[in-house]
Amino acid sequence: MRNGRYKIQSLLALLLLAAPAFASAGGGFTVKNGITIATVALAVFALLGIVLQVAAGKGGGASKKPAYVPANARFISLKKGHDLSILGAVESEEIEEAAVHTFAVQPPDIVGMSPIPKVLVEVGDTVKAGDPLFFDKRFYRADEPRLMYVAPVSGEIIAINRGAKRSIVEVVILKDKEMQYREMPEINLEKASREELYTYLHDTGGWSLIRQRPYNTPAHIMDVPRDIFISTFSTAPLAPDQNLLVKGREELFQKGLDVLAKMTDGKVYLGLDGRGKKEPSKAFTEAQGVEKTWFSGPHPCGNVGIQIHHTKRLKVHQQVWTLGVQEVISLGALFAERRYKADRIVALTGELLKKPRYVRTWQGANLGELLKDNLVEGKKARIISGDVLSGQGKKAESFLGFYDEQVTVIEEGDYFELFGWLLPSKPRPSVSHAYLRNALKKGPYYVDTNTHGEQRAFVMTGQYEAMLPMKMLVQPLFKSIIVNDYDEMEGLGVFELVEEDVALCEFACTSKQPLQKILRRGLDMMHEQS
Repeated sequence: MRNGRYKIQSLLALLLLAAPAFASAGGGFTVKNGITIATVALAVFALLGIVLQVAAGKGGGASKKPAYVPANARFISLKKGHDLSILGAVESEEIEEAAVHTFAVQPPDIVGMSPIPKVLVEVGDTVKAGDPLFFDKRFYRADEPRLMYVAPVSGEIIAINRGAKRSIVEVVILKDKEMQYREMPEINLEKASREELYTYLHDTGGWSLIRQRPYNTPAHIMDVPRDIFISTFSTAPLAPDQNLLVKGREELFQKGLDVLAKMTDGKVYLGLDGRGKKEPSKAFTEAQGVEKTWFSGPHPCGNVGIQIHHTKRLKVHQQVWTLGVQEVISLGALFAERRYKADRIVALTGELLKKPRYVRTWQGANLGELLKDNLVEGKKARIISGDVLSGQGKKAESFLGFYDEQVTVIEEGDYFELFGWLLPSKPRPSVSHAYLRNALKKGPYYVDTNTHGEQRAFVMTGQYEAMLPMKMLVQPLFKSIIVNDYDEMEGLGVFELVEEDVALCEFACTSKQPLQKILRRGLDMMHEQS
């Protein structure tokens, strides 16, 4: 890139030196000639900048197999996608204890949950970690077990908050000083039948950790998945290091894998990090009873949906299950320690934090307490439970999402920027290589929530296909969702996607379409028809 800048500077110098020649040929130097020369110089400068940016963009993508990947391992190198480099990463691996006192389980975090689940507790009740709080009435039949959602911590129920149409939005617990656990019944994993195993998980809360594809909803009560998939790394912006999350809990992770292996007639697949940046933990590389696949490439290659697509593609009328690393650990603790352990290591990230860091807390921690005395003053902050691409914006009095292990804090972008894409300004993250200002800086970038434009006509651009490493026609799929064409949606592969898979497409979208909301509407429509 430095050589490219020298070439631009040399060309501009030649153009300026050639000015007298232009002037003599045209009968002397005039203001008009000067303006012409300046215009030509600026045009050449912009054109060469674009060429250099495109050339630089072609250099990214897939990498060679790292030395730590076994020679006979299955290695998948992906080229499509984009790594979003932004400020606010956690630089230290030190894990601090978070001083959080209030926690909540939030039914809206569970996709497909009934707006008014059957609540089993009242304000003023005391609960132990693992005690049932509510269950989804839509799953409950007299001949089937209840899918329980349980308390992540012990303490007093201090609020059951309601939203629109009296929907339950939060069951809030004030945590005890000393954690008390509900002792789970003993079960022999080796001798238990699959039906007994399923019933045990429904009652103890372990089933709530499992999500199914398609739809990304809780797995149905008695369904048997074709396979189970776990991604052991994340490529999302500022995502936590999964090696750190499993450190010291390797045995529980393996126990969780053993449980999952009993729940499917197929295989348990692990997606391993083959990007060469950092060797994965031995808890992942030496895991037993699983099928390992290594992935390399830009985001979203760490998404479990991308890994399913390239490992063993999901077909119509099939079902697979997915879990995160910390969900697998909690599942293992149920059997190894007979406790529902919802402890979580959470990455607090973003440029509006004084100190990005890792903290140890529990599922559903209060965000205001997590971020206390750590916000940069004088700027309006957007608190996001999750990453900047697929996370949910929340207020300080809200709580960490049920499946989230990251909080991101960036500046609100509530301002108007006239000709922002044309005028020279601060570098910003972009998938386009036409921004010359980005040639001077390759990240990390300072970001805010400004979309730099409003929603526009939904035109065919090919941007989505460049961002999503799946063999599908993405833009026609979204247009079929908009017009409610069920057959077209199914044929184009809507069942393979969830919101996080298209979050990067939404970031890159020239038309500023809310792709994640559109996809969820399409998935909900298909789910209702199933």
